[in-house]
Amino acid sequence: MTDQQTTDVAEPEEETSNLPPKVPRLPPGEWMKKNLFSSVGNSILTVVFVLVILAITRGLLGFAFSPERRWDATATNMRLLFAGAYPQNQFVRMWVSLGIVVALGGLSTGVWRAGGRMYLTSLLLKGYGVGGAVVLVGILAPFSGSARLSYFLVGGLLIAASFAVQSATDEDTTVGTLAVGLVGVSIAVGSFWVIPYGHHAFIDGAQVVSDGTVAATTKGPLTVMVILAVLTYFLGREIADRVDAGWPRKVLSLSWLASPVVIVFFVLRDPDFDYGHIATTEVPIFLAYAVGGGLLLFALASPRIGEVGRIIAAVTLIAAAATFLTPMLQVIRILALMLAVFALAAPTFSGNRAARLRYVTVWAGVVLGLLWLITAINSPATVESNSSFFTGGLALTLIVASFTMILSFPLGVILALARTSNMPLFRVMSTTYIEFVRGVPFITILIFFSVLFPLFLPENMEVTEIAAVTIGFTLFSAAYMAENVRGGLQSIRRGQYEAAEALGMTTAQKTVFIILPQALRVSIPPLVGQTIGTYKETSLLAIIGLFDLLFVARSLIPNQTSFIGSVREQLLFASVIYWMGAYAMSRASQNLERKLGVGER
Repeated sequence: MTDQQTTDVAEPEEETSNLPPKVPRLPPGEWMKKNLFSSVGNSILTVVFVLVILAITRGLLGFAFSPERRWDATATNMRLLFAGAYPQNQFVRMWVSLGIVVALGGLSTGVWRAGGRMYLTSLLLKGYGVGGAVVLVGILAPFSGSARLSYFLVGGLLIAASFAVQSATDEDTTVGTLAVGLVGVSIAVGSFWVIPYGHHAFIDGAQVVSDGTVAATTKGPLTVMVILAVLTYFLGREIADRVDAGWPRKVLSLSWLASPVVIVFFVLRDPDFDYGHIATTEVPIFLAYAVGGGLLLFALASPRIGEVGRIIAAVTLIAAAATFLTPMLQVIRILALMLAVFALAAPTFSGNRAARLRYVTVWAGVVLGLLWLITAINSPATVESNSSFFTGGLALTLIVASFTMILSFPLGVILALARTSNMPLFRVMSTTYIEFVRGVPFITILIFFSVLFPLFLPENMEVTEIAAVTIGFTLFSAAYMAENVRGGLQSIRRGQYEAAEALGMTTAQKTVFIILPQALRVSIPPLVGQTIGTYKETSLLAIIGLFDLLFVARSLIPNQTSFIGSVREQLLFASVIYWMGAYAMSRASQNLERKLGVGER
């Protein structure tokens, strides 16, 4: 057999290797006997728990579908729940922001070739489950005769369709998971064009409810999002096929990190730039730091500079600290401090000319990004809002959670490295900070940064309440992140350190390239748990009066004249939103752990 023939034979095996292992399935009767009624004790437990679950389900369905519930309050205030008081005449910016996230998601899915295949039998079992759940809702919920019959009909059709497909297909038939997800989303969005859910809105302060389908200003952009996801996915696949996947993945990773900044400060806020001031102030500052700092870093990244480079880096740090004692622009101080950090890290990334040029290019990009961001923050916004922040609701919740996660992770890694350091000063400082923050209730930290933190700022320096609270949130979350990362660091065997030292690596190189990647891989489960906790803890923003999702659901909507007292419905809706976000992060974590083999090797 030739090499070409061998390759042709091996290809089908490579395709099927991506499939999940096929689990032998018992008939329903045997499965129930083995897992639920294997003994008298198990049978009693099964019956008791089924009755308890049915009672809880009946109570929830009775609450949710009771004629007394004011779900029209939720439907009418959907924009308030998701975007707060963001101006209606500029609401297209919200859709553009969602489009950026969808486009990045589609490109990432295509470039990383995410998704796999699943056996059709597994999908059909889910169809049986969904159909049975719909029938159960029809039985337990307080519906009228016609509504109950419609639930029986829909559930029966799902079960019948699943049975018909299962009978007509082979057990080894597979389907793509992405295709299944796309079909589900398309059906949901397509129903907005067909099913008369109704159109709820406030017009001139009065509630208006009309029959028909959802408003075109909602179903139209959602349809565009589905099309955009498909197009960007195939574009990502095309990019991965034509070029080396290394640099597109790096670009996408940086784009995900930068997306919250771009969305918040440029798309949603829409700063009014003074281009004359930019040309006379920001451009010279950029050239001075990009060129002058780049030459300095190029020299410090040379492998031959030795201890002299470390001395120069230390002097740069002292000079950067001195800028905070003299009157000058805040942006100059921040860039000087960043230059000192890059100078201290230069020996870690030293190498040949190409490596040094890459390091300088990264520095120039950081200078450009920081200057752009600081200029946008200092420029007045064109978006007008009646609240202290230009948006609210779920958007505010996601903004605070995103910035907290992005900022607290590197700070937590630094604290973990300091706590495991051999240097007593760093170890004591880090331990003191972590234990102090973990010993203070989170709500106390929120109130301090909301009320007292502005009093400690220098004269003529102001920080918005959202920024102050995010800083407090970040410092609190970083302490817990540090402990999660420290657990990963302590799991690394001594042989890894010795192998890195045998290769002649410095302490910084050993930590960055050998120890941290392995420690972070082990730390994925607790880190994701902390991330989910951070996302849910944003609900505490309502206590200090910020217009997040919980505050809107608990305080704003129930106090509207048309919906006085409709608190429980809004809290249930907010709970579902929080659960959906937490569940999505949990599933993503499980897929990442499975791909990296966490806990397996």
